[in-house]
Amino acid sequence: MGTMINVALPKGRLGEKVYKMFEAAGYGCPDIFEGRKLIFESKDACVRYFWVKPSDVPIYVERGAADIGACGKDILLEYDPNVYELKDLGIGKCRMVVAAPKGFSDDSEYPLRVATKFVNIAQDYYASVGRDIDIIKLNGSIEIAPILGLSDVIVDIVETGTTLKENNLVVYEEIMDISARLIANRSGYNFKSAAVSELLGRLQEAQ
Repeated sequence: MGTMINVALPKGRLGEKVYKMFEAAGYGCPDIFEGRKLIFESKDACVRYFWVKPSDVPIYVERGAADIGACGKDILLEYDPNVYELKDLGIGKCRMVVAAPKGFSDDSEYPLRVATKFVNIAQDYYASVGRDIDIIKLNGSIEIAPILGLSDVIVDIVETGTTLKENNLVVYEEIMDISARLIANRSGYNFKSAAVSELLGRLQEAQ
């Protein structure tokens, strides 16, 4: 039997897409979409998958519960986990943007009120452009914050822009492009480098 690789997959559409990539590379686990189990193992493929909340993937990988995992670049930038970034998977593509109501005009005499889930990304971005801000951290849908006067703008991820349009918001500035990345535990990568390198090679061939 070869070296077992533990893989943290983000729950939802992104995780399903990532799994399909692994399956195409020869790391399938036939019952992974059956029932409500969270851990699935294929001894033949030497792989064990488990489903976790997307923002928790780097924690499982950093702490060594998973050897590798897949998560958005936004999560890596926001939480800055101590992991290796192995590969841009080229899926889950979206943009991190500043959005505001139509006709918004920034008055630089006052701190800009920014509502966001991505506090560190927003702070780093505005520090880079020298703008003083007042961060308002929200966990739910943040599009209503400027509508209700809680904030001037929001910093959030945009995929199609439909939600912004429905709430009369427009992209004011683009911060960065985002996509899913394959990450690895630092010490685990050293112990399982051959197995992980083989997996990377097979993923590349299957694309």
